Amino acid sequence: MEAIGDAPDRSLFERVGKDRAGMEAIERPNLTYWQDAWRRLKANRMAVFALCVVGLYVVMAVVGPWMTSYSYTATDAKATDALPSAAHWFGTDMLGRDLWSRVWMGARTSLMIGFVATLLNTLVGGLIGGVAGYYGGAVDMVLMRVVDVLYGIPYIIVAILMMVVMEPGMGSLIVAMVVTRWIGMARFVRGEVMRVKESDFVAAARVLGASDATILVRHIMPNLMGLIITNTMMAIPNAIFTEAFLSFIGLGIQPPECSWGLLAREGSQTLSIYPLKLFFPAFFISTTMLALNLLGDGLRDALDPRLRGE
Repeated sequence: MEAIGDAPDRSLFERVGKDRAGMEAIERPNLTYWQDAWRRLKANRMAVFALCVVGLYVVMAVVGPWMTSYSYTATDAKATDALPSAAHWFGTDMLGRDLWSRVWMGARTSLMIGFVATLLNTLVGGLIGGVAGYYGGAVDMVLMRVVDVLYGIPYIIVAILMMVVMEPGMGSLIVAMVVTRWIGMARFVRGEVMRVKESDFVAAARVLGASDATILVRHIMPNLMGLIITNTMMAIPNAIFTEAFLSFIGLGIQPPECSWGLLAREGSQTLSIYPLKLFFPAFFISTTMLALNLLGDGLRDALDPRLRGE
């Protein structure tokens, strides 16, 4: 037994030093929030695959119509209802129009409506929800009562009524979707702003004399950006489906223009004879919505601040 005044065993210090060196060797590099989110997203194989699918469809929507010599509006009476061939890769419709060019031109329309309408809904809902959540009181009560009234009206009925009144087209579809679809984003942002505005960094900004607009735009909203991006991504498939539904019932995009919903409507008229006409637009609608939902799930996991450091 060692006396109290004896020198300590040096092997203990050497062992502790080796353990610390080993911990430093396996320590992760210092990453920012967005770098860590990108690392997490890349580790999710399904999310990466979904991102590749969405990226491929976006690229094909841009270049697809130019990969064939047939215009999406050009008719050919001698090639009506043709099956897929070397000349027409997806076949033709009842008027002899090339389905390859029409499918990718329809992708351009459907994706643009989905992304633009969702982006506008995010901007409008984020602004209204942010103001209501930050100021509270009478401002919050008035804005939320308006939201509650609109929330009780089915958005699809409002969209149908607006499309009946307005001239059918891409712009009308976007306006019809924006009128009521911002409500969900406003409610979400309001709740998150009410939570974040009680944080210490917001109190410090007030003490330093920052204005309400500066606090809301530069301090609160950036901390919610990950959650807002995730909710926006999850809302895009709903916008694409709404466009397809309205076009399918004849209230959306009108010929000679095309969208996936319009192509599905035209294909359903000859489903028993030429099922491929419905298969192509239905396939791209389904896979796009599935890929966007998988990507949204991956973004939710990657951008969740509670999972950082795992």
